[in-house]
Amino acid sequence: MVGEDPDSDIAILQVSANGYHSAKLGNINDLKIGQLVIAIGNPLGFQHTITTGVISALGRTLRTQTGRLIDNVIQTDAALNPGNSGGPLIDWEGKVVGVNTATIMGAQNLCFAISINTAQNIAEQLLRYGKVKRAYLGIMMQNVDLVHRLIEMHDLKNKKGIFVTNVEKESPAEKAGILAGDIIISFSDRLTESSDDLFRLLTGDKIGEFQFMVVLRGNQKLEIRVTPSELKRK
Repeated sequence: MVGEDPDSDIAILQVSANGYHSAKLGNINDLKIGQLVIAIGNPLGFQHTITTGVISALGRTLRTQTGRLIDNVIQTDAALNPGNSGGPLIDWEGKVVGVNTATIMGAQNLCFAISINTAQNIAEQLLRYGKVKRAYLGIMMQNVDLVHRLIEMHDLKNKKGIFVTNVEKESPAEKAGILAGDIIISFSDRLTESSDDLFRLLTGDKIGEFQFMVVLRGNQKLEIRVTPSELKRK
């Protein structure tokens, strides 16, 4: 074990192996809803099982059974079961676009994978520091397209934004006045068109330092001052 990040269900393992080729990695920004994907894993101990499906949604936030939030997950209907976690989600070219992580028990065709972009960012920190230190806002979010009227009204450069579906109680977001229904379009003077954009900006150096966030609330464009805290593992 080189390092682990339980909050994203990602770990780095060092193994001794010869005669293998490393997998080619894709990019979540190239993915489209409805695109074919293939999941590989060992469900219930059945080795090297392959299931297929399509991407059902992108940029989801997933709450796990322990209460933690995993941002920017890929929702797919490729069947996953206990034993699939940690296996690759690949596209039709064989590129790894996600790491399978969870399924909602009792539901059908609701399966999730951490995006490869998020996994790479976490892996780099684990290799460098042995742990991941990230800033926390306390929101659940979903990527959305902005309507043309709002883009023209506020002369926006964004075509997409991040829709806040829920705000955690006593979180930095709630203290700053962020509300469910707000659409985040920038953070720390950087455009944010997806939860992955925001996730990349929530680095350790943002902890305890106020940042300006721009949101759309109804027809209004608001600038909100928010101070991220350190994400504590439960």
